[in-house]
Amino acid sequence: MQTAKTFSIEEIQELGANASDAAKIHRILKNYQATPQKCWQELTGQFLHPDMPAGLHQKLFQWVYHQDEKYSDAPPAWFPVGSTPENSNLKRFMRKKNFSSYQAFHHYSVTQRPEFWNDMLHELNIPFDTAPRKVVDASEGLESPDWLPGAKLNIAGACFGEGNNQTAIVYGKENGALQTMTYGELDGLSSRIANSLTNIGFEKDDRAAIVMPMTAEAVAVYLGIVKAGGAVVSIADSLAPDEVEKRLKIAGTRMVFTQDKITRGGKEIPLYSKLLQAEMPQTVILPEGIDVTGEIRHNDLTWKDFLVGKESFDPISCQPADYCNILFSSGTTGDPKAIPWTHTTPVKAASDGYFHQDIQQGDVVAWPTNIGWMMGPWLIFATLINRGTIALFYGAPTGQPFGKFVQDAGVNMLGVVPSMVKRWMETGCMQGLDWSSIKLFSSTGESSNPQDYLWLMARGGYKPIIEYCGGTEIGGGYLTNTLLQPASPSTFTTPTLGLDLVILDENAEPSVKGEVFLVPPSIGLSNTLLNKNHNKTYYSGLTKPDENWEGALGSKLGEQTVSLKNPPILRRHGDEIRKLKNGYFRAQGRADDTMNLGGIKTSSVEIERLLDMVEGIKETAAIAVESASGGPKELVVYYVPKDGAQIESQRYLELFQDTIRNKLNPLFKISAIVPRDSLPRTASNKVMRRVLREEYERGDG
Repeated sequence: MQTAKTFSIEEIQELGANASDAAKIHRILKNYQATPQKCWQELTGQFLHPDMPAGLHQKLFQWVYHQDEKYSDAPPAWFPVGSTPENSNLKRFMRKKNFSSYQAFHHYSVTQRPEFWNDMLHELNIPFDTAPRKVVDASEGLESPDWLPGAKLNIAGACFGEGNNQTAIVYGKENGALQTMTYGELDGLSSRIANSLTNIGFEKDDRAAIVMPMTAEAVAVYLGIVKAGGAVVSIADSLAPDEVEKRLKIAGTRMVFTQDKITRGGKEIPLYSKLLQAEMPQTVILPEGIDVTGEIRHNDLTWKDFLVGKESFDPISCQPADYCNILFSSGTTGDPKAIPWTHTTPVKAASDGYFHQDIQQGDVVAWPTNIGWMMGPWLIFATLINRGTIALFYGAPTGQPFGKFVQDAGVNMLGVVPSMVKRWMETGCMQGLDWSSIKLFSSTGESSNPQDYLWLMARGGYKPIIEYCGGTEIGGGYLTNTLLQPASPSTFTTPTLGLDLVILDENAEPSVKGEVFLVPPSIGLSNTLLNKNHNKTYYSGLTKPDENWEGALGSKLGEQTVSLKNPPILRRHGDEIRKLKNGYFRAQGRADDTMNLGGIKTSSVEIERLLDMVEGIKETAAIAVESASGGPKELVVYYVPKDGAQIESQRYLELFQDTIRNKLNPLFKISAIVPRDSLPRTASNKVMRRVLREEYERGDG
């Protein structure tokens, strides 16, 4: 690769720069005497702008850093200079607590966990009906700590405070005008919903499902259920009816909220009638338009008939360990794990949003998601507890209308998933839009591609990306970034505050590459599962850690739990990560057979259970493999035909895709199918999907 000093003006022009810009860029590359970081800062600060070709940004980035050994595997594209990091929540809090470095603050957050979480309860203004006796009681062990013993609260109350006229939600349909809902209006509507629930006999600890798009009304329904002392059952509206029914039964759901239909790209998609293919409890149907269209079942209620309550309601006082939400995350068996969130879990979401996504009062936060996935509830609590504004787009986030919504709504924090970013970059649909209001991006759901994410940073005028890796059972993230550390595309810089991790190799020894194990306790970490053995899932069979082992930023494990009078333990999580030469981290995917497709976790068994029922199929094995271009994993299916089956591979591909689309999730796409005479199995008859992954990556598939 040629050096920056010999890079010609003509070559820069060939990459898309005009003559004037090419000359200026050439001068910087030829004459810089400072570090590559300083050179890149000058280029991005003065000459590179969002609408220049992606190839120009990428090539210059490579040329600037190609001789920098320290950052050879993770060169930074953004640096913490200027007002954004200085005015961040994190920096202000560190000044208040007299921490001179981020590492010192993180050390405090994991070695003085009761004090740290007490700090957060005060900083986030969490209201209590009865104050807790202490922050945490770990006398029964770190696997099941008692958070906020003696307290009474309703976490929905933390979403409302002073400033009723402040905008709580800004929303808009495809090519439609922006509309807003204030905190006072949201409080009033959610109180009407809580009263209306009470009027039809809904009681504390009852469970009501939401199976509908992420709308302003859906947010109000969510908060209304929680205000009424109930638990929301979160189910994605894209799921097939039998998958919805399965989740309703696991959660013991009393009633359902849904929408009559969804319109996307001018096409109407029935929702309520689709759900009636499942066994459904009493259902409230919200209209997409003014009134509900179509016939409804006897005993179901339209939104108008249901919504009769007053606009004032005192939230039902709850124990901290009472459930406020039940979410689902696929494991390595056919049934999804049912993970309860308690009234303490949202404190974790809000704390992450405060420190890592830097959500400040009045900030506009957009993250295309759904209440059926954990980022939906996360968005509600992280934004509202921090007094921000939720931005909701009623349409697909893959095209120019969404980008215009981001522009017109003045979004400050834009959440993404990598597959969505790849689509934006490939289609050029965001060209010409003004995203200067964005101060940072945040990404979750799947592993990202450094090339795509350099493009995203450039799209916002070189703003940082806060990578965010976690899980439903964490209530937020365990690995992320901050505004006080340089940002390299597709890398993480730190465990989240208040939580730590270790990386273990296959011999259960600390390593720079391997499986992630969390160091409990933390507010947000689940203590129970509704349909599985929690201790077996997360703690059984694990090696007892050495107290001298170090967490991700160097804090010894023995220091981390001494204030709780317990030796350290580890909690299984299942991700694999690698620590880079500069101390950053890169995600390596799942260590088990749970796969992540388009930001949605599912299991191999869940897919195989459906595909094994396809005519002419003896058995299948589903694996997720790295994309040739990096970024999101791709779904590959190995299959064994029944003896005598006469179906061509292309037809099997069509049958498999139709089955997944109609019975599991229409967002999952099969990249390839591979025939086999038999599947590799262990002595105990378990399919060795690892062998198939290795086979496919070698090109043997």
